Amino acid sequence: MIQDTVAPPGTDSYKRIQVDGVRYYGKHLILTGMGCNDALLSKETMVDFLKTLADRIDMVRFGEPLVERFGEGIEEGISGVQLIQTSALVTHTNDQARDLYLDVFSCKDFEAEAVMAYVREVYAPANIEFQVFLRK
Repeated sequence: MIQDTVAPPGTDSYKRIQVDGVRYYGKHLILTGMGCNDALLSKETMVDFLKTLADRIDMVRFGEPLVERFGEGIEEGISGVQLIQTSALVTHTNDQARDLYLDVFSCKDFEAEAVMAYVREVYAPANIEFQVFLRK
């Protein structure tokens, strides 16, 4: 069971996530969405996606997302970053393959399933692969 707690003063008091008595600095979700819909091609959709994702997983946004399209040919896509008070949401896409690469890192706990549900809602990938790491 994962708990998000504020630790008493001590050497690891900044580690808020606790699993089976072990304290962790953060949670890192790495997700690949393959075969997404055409919404993946829109910078405006990516801006909205990052802002709404932060809100849905109960993170405090810091400023507006930075979202840009660059690259060419088989490497063209969109990259985006939404800073959050507890770290960042980072995306990269590949237009040609319609693939989404998403990293969510936070020292505040969040529900990985909520992230995946929102990715499915917006980009409807044919397949999702993911890993969740607890970072000491």
